[in-house]
Amino acid sequence: MTASEIFELMHGGPDAQGAAPHDFSTNGNGFGPCPAALQALQLADASRYPDPHYMGLRERLAGFHRVDAGRVVIAASASEFIGRVTAAVSQGGGGRVRLPPHGYGDYLRAAKAWHFQAAPADGPADLVWCSEPDSPLGQPQENLVQWVSQLGSGATCVLDLAYEPLRLEGASTLTADQRDRVWQLWTPNKAMGLTGIRAAYAIAPLAAQDLCARLARLAPSWPLGAHGVALLEAWTGEAAQQWLAASIAELRIWKAEQLALCDSLGWRCLPSVANFFCAEPDVAHTPARAAALRQAGIKLRDTASFGLPGLLRLGVLPPASQQQLGRAWRAARS
Repeated sequence: MTASEIFELMHGGPDAQGAAPHDFSTNGNGFGPCPAALQALQLADASRYPDPHYMGLRERLAGFHRVDAGRVVIAASASEFIGRVTAAVSQGGGGRVRLPPHGYGDYLRAAKAWHFQAAPADGPADLVWCSEPDSPLGQPQENLVQWVSQLGSGATCVLDLAYEPLRLEGASTLTADQRDRVWQLWTPNKAMGLTGIRAAYAIAPLAAQDLCARLARLAPSWPLGAHGVALLEAWTGEAAQQWLAASIAELRIWKAEQLALCDSLGWRCLPSVANFFCAEPDVAHTPARAAALRQAGIKLRDTASFGLPGLLRLGVLPPASQQQLGRAWRAARS
């Protein structure tokens, strides 16, 4: 693997030193884990396979989103679905991709693996990637409505909704009719504060039977184990949704406090509607400074791999973690 390929694989979270006590580098729900989801995981029966067709789970997810169960596609993770849908579009003759200016690196990695070319700015695309709120900025994606409204008849558009459940303000810019034209990719592990459980699903657009069939042929057997099923089932339950609503209220308070901390450090914070935001620190986040912070239990996410050098992406964490960030940054700076 080349250095550039390793760079594309950069993620937040645990590293060679393990998990940082105060990890601002990932965007999971800092209020978590969700008690109802955690209990479901503890009670999951891992002694046997789940239903290979996930009929009960698909019915439950369909009822949660008020769609037909035939539109629900189970995935091992968002990354697995990204790779599979890219392969499916390629098999159907597609080879032009449109990517957001800044976004999850797996969109580009999958496109490169299947030899897609960038679609012309004013030309058609076979595969279009969107997200709302986007990452790393946590903002509504620019030109989202335009991209969706201009989709060609044979185009496949995937709307990554990983952070929609963690939206702290505003609402989706797409109408229900516009959403029915795109694939909706959901990864509730972030909202549930349980990112270590890999489980996802997508809701197909209306009249996407051919691509659904192709995705089914490309799917591994049992993409979800018992714990993935338990997480998604819990996600649809009233207890988890009530907890999520309470966590959103608390995250709004924590975010305001974290923004104030960054301001006191001399950082320039960018607007965000999600449970994370980007900021330009007062001094460069050098490898030496990152190592000093890591020693103090702090991990931050540099956004150079997103095409935004000089910025840091910070997930919102509780006040105790924020206080440690302030102490560690001032010590590293001096």
